[in-house]
Amino acid sequence: MSKGTIGPFQIRSRRYLRRMAADISLTVNGEPRRTASGSSIADLVAEIGLDPRKVAVEHNGEIAPRSTLGDVMLSDGDVLEIVHFVGGG
Repeated sequence: MSKGTIGPFQIRSRRYLRRMAADISLTVNGEPRRTASGSSIADLVAEIGLDPRKVAVEHNGEIAPRSTLGDVMLSDGDVLEIVHFVGGG
């Protein structure tokens, strides 16, 4: 490899680091989790596979009103508790 060129490993490493820099670390129901920077609570709930209309979310110790889940942006270090409702009898 000549001077000034970048090898394939370095390119992959840079992509990985760029992707990791774009992720944020959260704690969800007591478990560490990563998600994309710029995600809302509703985005995270959908990523987990739940319907945002059928959950209750505590965000950093405060109940997040369901009507605001799409507006509240997540930040690195946030702590969430997510409870989903199950029908039946």
